[in-house]
Amino acid sequence: MSHVPAATRALRLLRYLATRPGPVAATAIASELGLPRSSVYQLLEAMAEEGFVVHLPEEHRWGLGVAAFEIGSAFLRHDPLERLARPLLRQLVEETGATAHLGVLHGADTLYLLKEHPPHTPALVTGVGVRLPAHLTASGRALLAHLPRAQVRALYPDAGHFVDRTGRGPRTPGELREVLTAERRAGFSVEEGQVSEGFSSVAAAAFDHNGAPAAAISLTVPAGDRPLPVPALAASAREAAAELTRRLGGRRPG
Repeated sequence: MSHVPAATRALRLLRYLATRPGPVAATAIASELGLPRSSVYQLLEAMAEEGFVVHLPEEHRWGLGVAAFEIGSAFLRHDPLERLARPLLRQLVEETGATAHLGVLHGADTLYLLKEHPPHTPALVTGVGVRLPAHLTASGRALLAHLPRAQVRALYPDAGHFVDRTGRGPRTPGELREVLTAERRAGFSVEEGQVSEGFSSVAAAAFDHNGAPAAAISLTVPAGDRPLPVPALAASAREAAAELTRRLGGRRPG
């Protein structure tokens, strides 16, 4: 149990407001958080003085204030995701000899934020700042697999929204749905030659405090004569993703 209950309540209140589509009445806040109304009003008034919340008197509701926006903007400026993930990627490279990436979703694309690779490795198209179709990349599918189905349908409403690079990978919403269901159950995603001929990748998702997919860590290796060592690569990717989730203060969805 927290030794600073007032601070804990204030942070819970901020997090609650951040998840709402708009301002909320104080009575609703008290009900949702299970707090006395008097305590909620005291917290809101104190937080309003510091600019973290704002009162809308005509609507009898409360919303996030400018100070909350400033905190969020500072978070983005400090590149915390990359800073937290980089040591994990470097460790993965040392342990596996594979090229490690950190990717996030950008619409229906995978956007690569970090890349760490062992010396003397073949060049890959997955450089920092590169965007590739999410349904073809292991990183993208690891994230898509944990999005609400309605959101995935909005990104891929029909076959015309599926890009083909090597003739492999899902080409219809139904095929993508089947792949995502299987990979969500497995806890990792695999692509073999769907992005670049001769290369295969395994990826696992890291999650934020709401249990939503925040980023994916992937390992890419050349496809040789031997079968892809999926279990070993998947275990390494999942372990690193779990550590990134922990560092982000996140939680894996149930």
